[in-house]
Amino acid sequence: MARFIFNRLISMIFVLLATLVIIFTLMYFVPGDPAISLLGENATIEAVKDIHTKLGLDDPYLVRLGRCLWDFVHADFGISYRSKTPVFGEIMARYPTTLKLTLGSTILGILIGVSAGIVSAVKQYSIFDRVFTTISLFGASAPSFWLAMVLVLIFSLWLGWLPATGSYELKYWLLPVFTMGLQCSAFIMRMTRSSMLEVIRQDYVRTARAKGQTEMKIIINHALRNALIPILTVTGMRLCGLLGGSVLVETVFALPGIGKYILDSVSFQDYPVVQGGVMWICFNCVVITFIIDMLYGAVDPRIRSMYGVKKLSRRQSVKEV
Repeated sequence: MARFIFNRLISMIFVLLATLVIIFTLMYFVPGDPAISLLGENATIEAVKDIHTKLGLDDPYLVRLGRCLWDFVHADFGISYRSKTPVFGEIMARYPTTLKLTLGSTILGILIGVSAGIVSAVKQYSIFDRVFTTISLFGASAPSFWLAMVLVLIFSLWLGWLPATGSYELKYWLLPVFTMGLQCSAFIMRMTRSSMLEVIRQDYVRTARAKGQTEMKIIINHALRNALIPILTVTGMRLCGLLGGSVLVETVFALPGIGKYILDSVSFQDYPVVQGGVMWICFNCVVITFIIDMLYGAVDPRIRSMYGVKKLSRRQSVKEV
């Protein structure tokens, strides 16, 4: 088990480094000049050159990449071109907003998706199955920015029940959380339904019914527990997707999160902010993936026994020798 954890940690480091190289390369070849964005179109040549010298924009690609890698290894995300403040501090100031939105949407997606998936699997081809399948198809197909604008149009402009922008009270979070939660629940519901359909047809489920156990106990203790592995996988994937996909939702609802911060910085070609924001989201995603891998062993005893069996076989082989 320790070797598995060590290999996962090494792979996480390589993923982060590869992400940093890719995002730095993309930003390096993006057309435009950050100095012009800072000084304006009427800036003099001398002022532009001075900005280039201060920011090191005239250095070769490998020199700038090496400097970026060195700063990243030392947990330094750089200084924002526009605000002249540390990027990491700005990200941490906006991180709670993105975290609230992501976790709230994920929890809502799990509650709706798992419940609807179980009902659809147990009542296959019923009216409940058809309704939930249609809703999940709509949630998976509808773009988040379009769904957000439709919800604002209906509940804010026409009905006036909920505010369209802001993050002051609970009611300000209902629309953005529901927007992302509906998409999250759609994917979880589809995976839960397919996984449960495979499990409830197994022999041990029929044996449990033959022994007289209640249907609820069979579904929760036997079927759902053995169907959790793919559900955990898609939940972790959607959680990572919500972290990266919160850009459009935060922009529509004017939430001061990391996604909106990155999007605003792209317009000003603020390279350290874009690189730092993407790297922080990537770091969260690899940590989430690592936690999901660890949960596999807690949910499925067969995964835990794999390491015990290997150790036992080695001991037996030593005794035989």
